[in-house]
Amino acid sequence: MVDTQQPPSAPAEPKVEVSQLRIPSPPDQAAKALTDELGLSFTVADWLAKRGHEPGEQLSRWLRPKLAHLTSPASMADLPQAAERIAKAVRERERIVVFGDYDCDGITSTAVLTEVIGALGGEVTPLLANRFAGGYGFSDQALQRVRAADAQLLITCDCGSSDHPRLEATREAGIDAVVLDHHLVPPRPLPVVAFLNPQRPDCGYPYKGLASCGLALLLATALRKVLGADLDVRRWLDLVALGTVADVAPLDGDNRLLVTRGLHVLNAGQRVGLGALAANANNGRKLPIGAEAVAYQIAPRINAPGRLGDPMLALRLLLETDATRAWEHAAALEQLSQQRRTIQRTMTAEAISDIAAHGWAGDPALVLARQGWHPGVVGIVAGRIADQYRKPTIVIALEGETGRGSARTPSGFRLYDAIARCKDQLVGFGGHQAAAGVEIRTDRVGRFRDCWRGACGEQIQDGPPLGAAVQADVRLDPRDDLLQVLADLEQLEPCGQANPAPRLLIESVQVLSTRRLKEHLKLEVKLRGRRLSAFGPDMGPLADSLAGKQISVIARIKRDHWRGGSAPELLLEGTCADQVATASD
Repeated sequence: MVDTQQPPSAPAEPKVEVSQLRIPSPPDQAAKALTDELGLSFTVADWLAKRGHEPGEQLSRWLRPKLAHLTSPASMADLPQAAERIAKAVRERERIVVFGDYDCDGITSTAVLTEVIGALGGEVTPLLANRFAGGYGFSDQALQRVRAADAQLLITCDCGSSDHPRLEATREAGIDAVVLDHHLVPPRPLPVVAFLNPQRPDCGYPYKGLASCGLALLLATALRKVLGADLDVRRWLDLVALGTVADVAPLDGDNRLLVTRGLHVLNAGQRVGLGALAANANNGRKLPIGAEAVAYQIAPRINAPGRLGDPMLALRLLLETDATRAWEHAAALEQLSQQRRTIQRTMTAEAISDIAAHGWAGDPALVLARQGWHPGVVGIVAGRIADQYRKPTIVIALEGETGRGSARTPSGFRLYDAIARCKDQLVGFGGHQAAAGVEIRTDRVGRFRDCWRGACGEQIQDGPPLGAAVQADVRLDPRDDLLQVLADLEQLEPCGQANPAPRLLIESVQVLSTRRLKEHLKLEVKLRGRRLSAFGPDMGPLADSLAGKQISVIARIKRDHWRGGSAPELLLEGTCADQVATASD
């Protein structure tokens, strides 16, 4: 039911013109120690110190992650049982169905296990959930498809934790099941051979942040060992990086290791489908792919077929080995992605219109519902509205007497808990504290809205403020060379959930020219004698007011690959008059 796709590196607040700016404190002795020991710029050392990092082996491992540092899988509940049952199916040539959810994590998990089992000699058929025929998870329709495939063993990916009735029916049909999932776990046990989920209360695996694709790699490693096969599972790290970033999993601990190494595999270009997809996204240019590119370019295109129709097109792209067919699949995904963006823009405008018409902007939380909205795009629209209004938001696509919706929230709000308080108004719901999905009867929307306002209002009143105005983490230190800061910032990658890219306060930026690109802002600026490009997503309305001024900006520094690999570029998240920043110091 839950559709959790949301760009992990997207800021939780809209980018704005800042009138009151909190000036970050200067580097302290802890930052100085990091500069002395690691040779880092003062700016990046300051950020690391403010995040609690200290000199030593732990920080060295964090800055230079290696797969050898991964957590031992020995304490993962049911991992031996899962590997033994799948190995038996491979040896005895049983028919195996790998069934995944329709989002990027489910699709990449399915691709990993499909290829691994096939490489080990198993007979495997991949299937995916369909948003419009059964919906999220292992539905009744999904069970029918598994039975039609004459499966003797079922492996679910990124779903199954709450699908007790269908899994019981699977067992009654004589089909064994292994569930691989990372969503919240209901209290009653699953009727399956093995249940791999680090969220299980009885699972001793210490790192709880793995997405399902990471669990799939863990299972692949155990399966290889049981079968005694010489199979290098590192070749699937590109899919693990893709699914982990797309699912907004925390980029710390084991995930930081997996994504770091997976991005290297992804950039090596061994998977022709992803290469074609990335080339389409960059107008034919081959550019480096980092976590941000995965979040904003690759993952949305992988998700597009599942949002609008059949997600199998995305899976076929990932599994494709023929370059010509891969380009054909990539072109089809590009067309669907363009269609999705058009629908998204229309729905977002209509949602904003409804907020204004009903005076809901002052409410603690929002429920927006319309007949005819596309159920595949409600999650993206909910994320946009939650970011813009800084409120927990549910967007529902109504179709006749029923509706399906997605919930999103600014950071710091327990979304799942608030929905659970309103469950009596719902047909069903699922997800986690950052993103969730709901099913509802059309005639209950009004009552649900009232309940939602109350539940969210109480939680907001008792907790910290949501979505505070954008502020800088550290100041660009005047002692630092800009290129060294850029190189040091790249050591912090991959950035995203639980490892945000540093927001820098950069003062005395001279605006040389401004240009509005639809809703976005493009600047040419001078900083410390160097001409730079600056880009402000959703900041287009500020173009006229900034022309010719000297300003301070809140920005990230990244490499401008369009101009040349060594050129820095500013990615703006806020601006203010220069005198405001200096006066507050």
